[in-house]
Amino acid sequence: MILPLAQMQEASRALADPLFAGLPGDCEISFEFFPPKTEKMEEQLWDSVVTLAPLAPRFVSVTYGAGGSTRERTHSTVARIARETSIPAAAHLTCVEATKSEIAEVAHAYWEAGVRHIVALRGDSPTADGRFTPYPDGYASAAELVEGLQKIHPFEISVSAYPETHPEAASAATDIDFLKRKLDAGASRAITQFFFEPETFFRFRDAVAAAGITAEIVPGIMPVSNFAAITRMSNMTGTAIPAWMAHLFEGLDDHPPARQLVAATIAAEMCRRLYAGGVRDFHFYTLNRAELSYAICHLLGKRPVSAAQEKAA
Repeated sequence: MILPLAQMQEASRALADPLFAGLPGDCEISFEFFPPKTEKMEEQLWDSVVTLAPLAPRFVSVTYGAGGSTRERTHSTVARIARETSIPAAAHLTCVEATKSEIAEVAHAYWEAGVRHIVALRGDSPTADGRFTPYPDGYASAAELVEGLQKIHPFEISVSAYPETHPEAASAATDIDFLKRKLDAGASRAITQFFFEPETFFRFRDAVAAAGITAEIVPGIMPVSNFAAITRMSNMTGTAIPAWMAHLFEGLDDHPPARQLVAATIAAEMCRRLYAGGVRDFHFYTLNRAELSYAICHLLGKRPVSAAQEKAA
């Protein structure tokens, strides 16, 4: 009996080793949170921090938006993490609606709070047309922001990268050139926009290497807790949602536990395939919920680190 290739591939899975068997937990992880708007949301965020902290993340970051209230919430959250945990805290900073002197003031405040890591972003325009316009006496790009921050304090700086190209970029090559400028300005790594197929990251990694970039490129992982919300976000960022993935979430709107299980399975399998392709660093967009990210890290072999182990390391 001769089996077609597709059937041979399917049959081979019957004898394959368990997907997550024997992983040594030799990857580095980091997590992203957003500043809470209410007391209840702050409790949820802090519960997530406490849950994920034993996994010894390389750092955790807190997002940032234009406007005084958001800046204050971000600073308060980052400062608390730096003050009350042993996790290195990273603060997001953008160019939006701020002068260079205002950004310097924020950067000084972070440094005084013990924060040594900044995620430097251009940021999205708050205007209706969505087009970014440099603020008067502000930074015109993320590369300029990186360069400016390096003159203020010797921050460790991470920047963004776009495996499926930034929506405003003229081309993929132009977008990679922008990335190179940010790294040449002093950033030490790039964290990617989320994506849903490993091949997307691998192709981007190859293109970046071909452009002469040797800095660390960390894949951003978004476990899907709400498919409708992730669809809206993907449309805004130009992220492709595979048809097979949309099909897996069909009919789960009224079944949150089942949706959680499907989401964890999809993200964990992608991380395992990234691991097989040599990836050893993962950045998780938690949306202030710990369960999915914790489960995926567990499957990748990460285990809680005791206080004694952490101190010895």
